[in-house]
Amino acid sequence: MSADAPHRLGVAGIARALDRRELSSAELTQHLLARIAAHEHLGAFLAVDADAALAAARDADARRARGDATALTGVPIAHKDVFVTRDLPTTAGSKMLAGYRSPFDATVVARLGTGVPGEGPGAGAVTLGKLNCDEFAMGSANENSAFGPARNPWDSARVPGGSSGGSAAAVAARLLPAATGTDTGGSIRQPASFCGVTGIKPTYGVCSRYGMIAFASSLDQAGVLARSAEDCALLLSAMSGFDARDSTSAQRAPQDFHAELLRRRDGATAGRPLAGLRIGLPREFFPAALAADVGGAVRAALAVFERLGATLVDVSLPRTELSIPVYYIIAPAEASSNLSRFDGVRYGHRAAQYEDLVDMYKKTRAEGFGPEVKRRIMIGTYVLSHGYYDAYYLQAQKLRRMIADDFRQCFAQCDVVAGPVAPTVAWRLGEGADDPVKAYLADIFTLPASLAGLPGMSVPAGFATQTDGRQLPVGLQLIGNHFQEGVLLQAAHAFQQATDFHRRAPAEAGA
Repeated sequence: MSADAPHRLGVAGIARALDRRELSSAELTQHLLARIAAHEHLGAFLAVDADAALAAARDADARRARGDATALTGVPIAHKDVFVTRDLPTTAGSKMLAGYRSPFDATVVARLGTGVPGEGPGAGAVTLGKLNCDEFAMGSANENSAFGPARNPWDSARVPGGSSGGSAAAVAARLLPAATGTDTGGSIRQPASFCGVTGIKPTYGVCSRYGMIAFASSLDQAGVLARSAEDCALLLSAMSGFDARDSTSAQRAPQDFHAELLRRRDGATAGRPLAGLRIGLPREFFPAALAADVGGAVRAALAVFERLGATLVDVSLPRTELSIPVYYIIAPAEASSNLSRFDGVRYGHRAAQYEDLVDMYKKTRAEGFGPEVKRRIMIGTYVLSHGYYDAYYLQAQKLRRMIADDFRQCFAQCDVVAGPVAPTVAWRLGEGADDPVKAYLADIFTLPASLAGLPGMSVPAGFATQTDGRQLPVGLQLIGNHFQEGVLLQAAHAFQQATDFHRRAPAEAGA
């Protein structure tokens, strides 16, 4: 590793270099800030505070010198712009919150940084800035951001995926080793797949939602995008744990996911580290409409899992197709309720001219919200309205329970479910602008796990060669049973020890 290319290190590599005094956090932070400035054309960042980041890095170096550091102390990261932060603006990618500054940090931000009051010191990671996202996390391409789209480092004419597109693009372009994201219906896994990075959405409730700007409260979950499963495990360990301020937080102690990732399976050997692992392949995840290059990469990756000792099992998730209408009833319904608070009264955008209170509400929301947010608010309001609640929302909730039951039966036959993350590789910017339903359909493989509240990962699994000769990443999705993140991380880590897809970087990343 050359001294002038520390951006090539992941979280675990940086932690080792900092421990051995081969690198200081201040030096690394300065290097990455310069890279961020040189890659502004990717649109990955919405806000950067260089002075605050360098001050935090120097504090981290002092903490390491005192010998009271964690693995993440001094490691530079950034946060998706739906996590509120005291020292940086929080916009959720919307004009409605342009310039807004929160009086407190989200729990995820605090635990990774300086710490939550009453919990002791945090992990000590250095925050570089806030990352671009679809407005209020609504989208599959990061084209719905009010501040312009993020771009895919593998091909800047293509989308990075959404809604955590800025996080995925920044990690892929080696602007930082890891970033936080949120996943409502696939918003960590899909951009991770499109950008060739590793992403994990834990079980609903594992990470606190306190300070996360809500889209759909029963679905939103914080997670991580990083280079490898090991890097994800390190961050997820620091982020997880019960939070009394979040009524949806699972009452579970923080877990050491890194230790679970390294745990040796019963009966495993050096050549077959996944011996005994049963991987279920739902036939519904391999339809005829699946792009051949995506399907080929996924099948080749599954063959590697077999060589590592896993057993492939045919299973079925018969209500997979129903996850799309179910999600696009429940999520907009919850969004219409959550976004009612943005009315121009207490914070955020307010129309400059209006005649009375009702006119102020109308003009503020018309000016502040973008087209996709308005579309989902209208859908949600409709399905919750009198005469339609029973026909749409209530039926969707019943089907949601049935989708969860399908997974329950599936996990009686396997330990992990696997398949593609998305039906295609990243599409071109603007390609789906006139057909929002096309983007909705791209979520078909990620939505079921979200509706069931299950943990899911995207693991770099290969590349698809395009007609212009470019290679675009393909992700393999792994879904586990509730609170089985350790099993997913362990399987992904074994796969990454046997392959190098997660180490490959786009030309944008440089040397």
